[in-house]
Amino acid sequence: MSQLLRARRVLTEQGWLDDHQLRIEKGVIAAIEPVPPGITARDAELLCPAYIDTHVHGGAGLDVMDDAPDTLDKLALHKAREGVGGWLPTTVTAPLDAIRNALERIARRCQSGGPGAQVLGSYLEGPWFTPQNKGAHPPELFRELDLAELDDLIAVSQNTLRIVALAPEKPGALQAIQHLKQRGVRVMLGHSAATYEQTCAAFDAGADGLVHCFNGMSGLHHREPGMVGAGLTDTRAWLELIADGHHVHPAALRLCCGYAKTRVVLITDAMRAAGMPDGQYDICGYDVEMRGGIVRTASGGLAGSTLSIDTAVRNMVKHAGATPEEAIHMASLHPARLLGIDRQLGSIEPGKCASLIALDNGLHLQRVWIQGQPFAL
Repeated sequence: MSQLLRARRVLTEQGWLDDHQLRIEKGVIAAIEPVPPGITARDAELLCPAYIDTHVHGGAGLDVMDDAPDTLDKLALHKAREGVGGWLPTTVTAPLDAIRNALERIARRCQSGGPGAQVLGSYLEGPWFTPQNKGAHPPELFRELDLAELDDLIAVSQNTLRIVALAPEKPGALQAIQHLKQRGVRVMLGHSAATYEQTCAAFDAGADGLVHCFNGMSGLHHREPGMVGAGLTDTRAWLELIADGHHVHPAALRLCCGYAKTRVVLITDAMRAAGMPDGQYDICGYDVEMRGGIVRTASGGLAGSTLSIDTAVRNMVKHAGATPEEAIHMASLHPARLLGIDRQLGSIEPGKCASLIALDNGLHLQRVWIQGQPFAL
């Protein structure tokens, strides 16, 4: 059966269409058409592609590394309530067996499907980092790059591994980047003290961008542009941004928006405290505390975020000067392009999956459809 969704405005890759409707068949957008004359009812003020959060550690009191069988189902439901249609469960630096087990669980969930936001694959954040910008990652568990080990992890993931994060100054990093790219895995650079030159060499080798740009890396200086300078100036680089107002100053958000708006990928980097009250939590085996929605380690460092992706979109409009359509693309079309799935997801276009959200004029979430099916908020 066909399903019709009518909206005052529909967001496409080319911009807004006024008073249009989507015809959906079997979970796929079959057509985008003007609303026939005389029909006044609308299903949405703004009808937009569902968000894609490529970097998620947890939320609702749960962590991707938890081995309870329903963890990923509960997290998928939590993400869908933010307007997320697809996401990448993201690991942390941990013993290799724990990482392998997480990849196995994510692979099973990716293949079996389930409630809530679609699991699109896995994201390995660590353990191939360096200590200088370790963030909340335990440096005693950092590892050297080994191609056989990477191949084993890809095999364990049943080829659902989508992104590997690593520090580009590590021995063998350029060879590892080339190897991962040949295997169809994206590579992001972070938790690193790499120089501008080392970062550019990694982009030349095929690296795709920066892990949570500005955080956990060598910063922008006028005589040593660092990883941030390399990412801003290299047009091949996607820039993950945590737009919560704590991880990145609004002026730095504006810098990214002004110089690299077509390459920004909004992420949450959310950990288990997201959606929860202030209190004590843990990440990477460390005890952390959330106060006022900000999570910090005992030494005062930031430890993941409690951001929701719909809030990140609004923050880019409010603090960075992005237009609503630019900010929405940063959380939908851009991550789909980063993952190479933009023929299926990320924008409203005939032939693409009908994972959609309805927003009001303030960009607050009203309704969600995942693969054409309504999701109860």
